[in-house]
Amino acid sequence: MIMVHCLRLTGSWCTVVLILIGVTACRSSDPPIRVSRTALIVENQTREEWHDVTVVVNGYYFGTSKTLAPGGRLDASLGNFMTGLGHRFDTGRERVRLVEVRATDASGRPVTLEWKR
Repeated sequence: MIMVHCLRLTGSWCTVVLILIGVTACRSSDPPIRVSRTALIVENQTREEWHDVTVVVNGYYFGTSKTLAPGGRLDASLGNFMTGLGHRFDTGRERVRLVEVRATDASGRPVTLEWKR
């Protein structure tokens, strides 16, 4: 009787582990913000559309998008991000230290993502 309970427990744990592996394998393994030397990717990994998306690099350089669909992504050259005075991000002289993403989802809730080096 004791051995049967131990086998059931082991079988249950096996099932839980297999389910967790399956769920993990189905998820996107990439983070929602990815930065390379010259480009930036922001991915909406939710099931709701985002509105009024603002991306701020290093606290000074801005980029915007009206919407970002569920599962969609923004691919932007870092050189396209500008300050309020019109200065562009210079990939030859500057490195990305901080990326902040602000938006509103379809339900009106705020969306906030942050990437730090």
